[in-house]
Amino acid sequence: MKFNLTAKDPHSKARAGTLYTDHGEIQTPIFMPVGTAGSVKAVHQHELKNDIDAKIILGNTYHLYLRPGLSLIEKAGGLHQFIGWDRAILTDSGGYQVYSLGDNRKITEEGVIFKSHIDGSKHIFTPEGVMDIERAIGADIIMAFDECTPYPCEYDYAKKSMQLTHRWLERCVKRVNETDPKYGYEQVLFPIVQGSVFKDLRLQSAEFIAGQNQQGNAIGGLSVGEPHEMMYEMTELVCAILPADKPRYLMGVGTPENILECIALGIDMFDCVMPTRNARNGMLFTTQGIINIRNEKWKEDLSSLDPELGGHISTSYSKAYLRHLIISKEILGAQIASIHNLTFYLWLVRQARQKIEEGTFATWKDKMVRIVSQRL
Repeated sequence: MKFNLTAKDPHSKARAGTLYTDHGEIQTPIFMPVGTAGSVKAVHQHELKNDIDAKIILGNTYHLYLRPGLSLIEKAGGLHQFIGWDRAILTDSGGYQVYSLGDNRKITEEGVIFKSHIDGSKHIFTPEGVMDIERAIGADIIMAFDECTPYPCEYDYAKKSMQLTHRWLERCVKRVNETDPKYGYEQVLFPIVQGSVFKDLRLQSAEFIAGQNQQGNAIGGLSVGEPHEMMYEMTELVCAILPADKPRYLMGVGTPENILECIALGIDMFDCVMPTRNARNGMLFTTQGIINIRNEKWKEDLSSLDPELGGHISTSYSKAYLRHLIISKEILGAQIASIHNLTFYLWLVRQARQKIEEGTFATWKDKMVRIVSQRL
C-alpha cells in the first residue's frame, strides 16, 4: 500500500492524497460506507459502484465471525469474493462491538471473553486471534484489536485501558508480521489511538502508535457521546503527532459537519452508519440542509430530492414520492433514501478534495458547515 499527498490547503490542515491498494486507488479525503455484516444496508453492491461510486467499504470482524462464520468466507475465497465486491475493504477488529456488549463480556490481559448476541454462545477474542480472523476475512486494511473506552470514564480507567490497548497492539503487530495474507493480495494493519478525552493520554497514545511505523493510523474512542468540541480538540492533538505521510482514519465519525471540521484538522478517512441508519428513518442529508422527509411539508412537494447533487437517485424521485414510501414503510423508501445519503456523503468529501486542490477549502468549509447543519 502506498499513500501520496497531492495537495494541502494553505489556510487549514486539510490535505488531499491518494491511497493505493491492491483493490484500487482511493482519493482522500474519503468516506467509507459501513457494511457491517458484508452488506451496506438497503444498498446493492451494483449501486455502491455505479450510483455512489464508493471506492472502499467496511466490514466488521465481530459480526462476520459470528455469522456467516469464517469457514464459509474462506470457502468463498474471502469477503471480496463472497459479497461480489472488487474494490477495497476495511475491517474493524470488533473492539467497539465488544465494548458495547456491556455485561456480556469480560476484559482480561489475554483478550475479551464474550457471549454472542445471537445465541448466547461463549467466545474469546485475543489480539492474535483477531488478526487471524481478519486475515481470513481478507480485508485490504485490518484494524488492530483495542478496547474502546466509554464516555465519560475515569482517568485511571482510561489510562489502564490505553495501556492494555498498547500491549495488545504489540501482539497484533507481531502476529501480522509472522503470518501471510490468504488470498494473494496485501493486507495492512492500522493501529488505533485511544486515551478517551484526556490530553496527556491522547498524546502518549499517539506517540506510541506513531512509533509502531505501520502504513496507516486510526483514532478511536471518539464520537461516543463526548461534546463535538472535545472531539475536535483530541483530533487536533493527535493529528499533530501522527506522521503526515500516512493516512489518518477517524473511526465512527460522523455528521457532515463533523467530517468537514475534521478534514480541516488533517483527517483523511471516515466511516459512520449515520447516512444509512438515518435514511431508513426518513432523514435526508442534502446540499441545502437536513430534511425530515416524514414531515407534512413534503407531502405534495414534487421537486426532486436534490437536483444540485446529481446522480440517478437524487434527481429521479420527488420528495413527495419518497415521503409516501417512508410513511408506507415500503422497502424501496429505505433503498432510495440510503443511496441518496451515501451519494451526498461521497459528494461532500469529493467537493472537499476539490477545494483543497484549489486552495479554497477553509472558506468553503465555513460556509458549508452552516448549510449542511441547518434543518429545512
